[in-house]
Order: sequence, then structure tokens, then C-alpha cells
Amino acid sequence: MSKIGKKIIIIPDNVKAEIKEREILIKGPKGELKVPLFEGFKVELDGNTLKVIPPQSQKKSTFAFWGTLRALIANAVKGVSEGFEKKLEIEGIGYRANVEGNTLVLNLGFSHPVRFEIPKGITITVEKNLITVTGVDKQLVGQTAAKIRSFREPEPYKGKGIHYLGEHIRRKAGKKATATA
Repeated sequence: MSKIGKKIIIIPDNVKAEIKEREILIKGPKGELKVPLFEGFKVELDGNTLKVIPPQSQKKSTFAFWGTLRALIANAVKGVSEGFEKKLEIEGIGYRANVEGNTLVLNLGFSHPVRFEIPKGITITVEKNLITVTGVDKQLVGQTAAKIRSFREPEPYKGKGIHYLGEHIRRKAGKKATATA
């Protein structure tokens, strides 16, 4: 049995769930999301709760898919009601970012500015050296934040680059520090 799959999903009052043949449509104040159902799985709507029912097969993969499907539906419910956000911090002299229309422009020490098209459903705001990525789809928010971080990952000697807010960067001792020791 899947520990996560067995849990019920409580739907807030401002969120509506509609079960269709092969997907679940979840609408809320922040937007709407569709979650496709895996083969053989059923979802039961009872008042303000959702329950994922697995197929009768006792394969090990069935339990993994059960927990995954329940987590995807729970994330969709949370996303349309509250939303998700990731914060990135830019560190380095002359490194900066700004939003121009539907494009994030990053100056990261290259000979040219890096332009990143903001995906549909994502909102990016920039305050000084802090980039905030928000949206209703958890996977898309995380993927967008990871893509922005990949333009200039933090280097281990001075820590310059783009990193998640609160992320610990393992620092290395430089050449000068190891020579005197």
C-alpha cells in the first residue's frame, strides 16, 4: 500500500474539481489546471474531498503511480488556491536583472545580455538582486527557476552567480589560502 496514495485530498471552498474520463480539471481563484489520470486509476469526489483509487493489480509500480497521482492532484489543488513561488538571488559585481515585457534580461558578466522568454502561466518580478518566480503549476515554476539558475550557476571560490534564496554554496579554499597553510 502507498502511504501517500491512501491520503485524501481536501479541497478548499474556493476551488472546484471536475472529474472527466481521462483527466481532472481543477479551477480556483489563481487559475485552472488539468491533471491526466494514469491507466486504470479512478478518482472519487465526495463533497469537498478527493480520493484516488488504484487498479486491482498488485504490482509494485501500481503503488508508486498511486502516490505520484495523488501528489500531482494535491499540488494542482494547492497551486490554484495559493500558488507556488521560488526566489533566486543574484550575487556578483555588475550582475543584474530586469523584466522587459515578456522577457527577463540578465547581465551576468558575459559580453552580451542573456534574454529569457518568460513561459505562459509564469510571473517573474525583480527587486534589486532578488528574482521571484510565481505561478500555479509547481513543475513549471521549478523548471523555470532551474533554467534561470543554469545561466550562471554559483561558482565555489567567490560564490558569484545565481542561487536559490537560502541555498548553501560549498566554498573551496583558493590557491592563496592553501599555499600558506
